[in-house]
Amino acid sequence: MAASLLNKALKPIKHPNFLSALRSLNFSSIATARGNPSDGPSSSSFTFDNANNNKEKDDNSIYIKPPTSNASTEKTTSVTMPMSFMTGSIVGKRFYAKVTTRESDDGVGWTVMLDYRTLKTPSKRPLKLPTLALAKAIAAEWEYQQTDGIRPFTMPLMKLACTALERVPLTRTKIIEHLMKKFDQDLVFCRAPEDNTLTAGVHARQVEKVDPLLSWLNSEFGFQPIVYSSFFGGKQGEGLSKAVENLLKKTDDCELAAIDALAAAAHSLVIALGIFRGKLQIEEAIELIRLEEDLQVDKWGLVEGGHDVDIADLKVQISSATVFLGLSRKNLFH
Repeated sequence: MAASLLNKALKPIKHPNFLSALRSLNFSSIATARGNPSDGPSSSSFTFDNANNNKEKDDNSIYIKPPTSNASTEKTTSVTMPMSFMTGSIVGKRFYAKVTTRESDDGVGWTVMLDYRTLKTPSKRPLKLPTLALAKAIAAEWEYQQTDGIRPFTMPLMKLACTALERVPLTRTKIIEHLMKKFDQDLVFCRAPEDNTLTAGVHARQVEKVDPLLSWLNSEFGFQPIVYSSFFGGKQGEGLSKAVENLLKKTDDCELAAIDALAAAAHSLVIALGIFRGKLQIEEAIELIRLEEDLQVDKWGLVEGGHDVDIADLKVQISSATVFLGLSRKNLFH
């Protein structure tokens, strides 16, 4: 049942590697050894903290520290992600053989296990996830890491989870303020001039593709958005801005993390809210984001190593944030 619901949540995603990674999971365990977990540590590797040798249950975590000649690999109960995980650099060799998920100790949420160690965030907080489906998806990211190095840039769901657990609770007010500060200059409020031969085609495509989203925005919040021909946009009505801000304040941490990531990738809070509310699917959102650029590509051609890389990067950002949003919602799997 859970597998079919996960497939339903991922149906709009077209990325074959990402889908195969998630759908290859069975909902019992994930296990394959990809190398020797006893490879020697390097300056950026995970090393075991052996400060406490008591046989009682403790919180011996794995920390990042320079290698020493007496490095020990005794069993510990948890593994803490280094801060470099959030910057995208390779953080060390794969040190585990098996990835599984289990219910958290307090029975509220799910966590990921690397062998016998509970995964923790960079600030040493337990990686407690709201749904089993999200925990399985993040476990898949860990399972598909190679022996020679753990690559955070291939783990977008893990990074979003760390953001939701660590950054959002501390900076929620600032995140919302930043989103609202950019709201008036939203991508969908900027309209190309109709009376210019160079932009008439762009204007027509915007009317066709963007106006339905603006109509939805009006019906959703009860205020008509204002469209500007200036590249810098203009001031939206106070009623619409306040309604959008109130919606953001009601989100949970996972939802706000996903909306923030979507808005940053799309340069549009409206498109992010369209995905959040189920108005837009992934491909529809990407089409709106790339509307003007795709017109230029159709006219002048695609630059290999430029446009194609940008498109691939955008698809990963929008898809991963959308999947994270869907998998974090408990009611989706009831």
